[in-house]
Amino acid sequence: MTMPNSIFKILIVDDVSQNIQMIANILKEKGYQMAYAKSGRTAIEHTQSVSFDLILLDIMMPGMDGYEVCERLKQAHDTRDIPVIFLTAKTEPESILKAFQIGAADYVTKPFNSSELLARVRTHLRLKQARDIQNRLIFEKEALIADLERAIEEIKTLRGFIPICCSCKKIRNDDDYWEQIEVYIQKHTNAIFSHGLCPDCAEKLYPDLFKKVKEKY
Repeated sequence: MTMPNSIFKILIVDDVSQNIQMIANILKEKGYQMAYAKSGRTAIEHTQSVSFDLILLDIMMPGMDGYEVCERLKQAHDTRDIPVIFLTAKTEPESILKAFQIGAADYVTKPFNSSELLARVRTHLRLKQARDIQNRLIFEKEALIADLERAIEEIKTLRGFIPICCSCKKIRNDDDYWEQIEVYIQKHTNAIFSHGLCPDCAEKLYPDLFKKVKEKY
């Protein structure tokens, strides 16, 4: 299901107020929620209190430039999945390459066409929305599997009173039939039995052999 534009939150980062106003006017027509920052440090602070869906980021800013802002965002667990679109006047190939190397989702040069900007914004918002849904489904699936595994383990745990014959040691099951104790336990737990012979039973069943073994060792 596609969310309405009013749900998406976009952070615009530029040290020039006129640039922020121009971008905001373009996005306002589509009903996006917007916040603004005129420095890299302020942008980082905003992301610590608001969960943004997209960041439009200038490169050339005093102090912390756009590259450093993007790097910090991609290093932090809470912000690394926010798509970053660089909006900049830098057109050099090495600048574009560096932007993508540090994790930018897109690169738009100034002056830009408003229709192109809106198309790129819409594309990256939809991609993030799809990733968020996928991650939520994965989380819910893993939680469900964990719950099922716990339930299975709980089902396999023996509890309460278990009727057992004082002579042959058979157990009365839920269907009121008597069965061997090892069969009953294997049905209700993860235990697997192997059979051996204890010394007392060995002496009782095979006295001569037991005596010889005992004398030998």
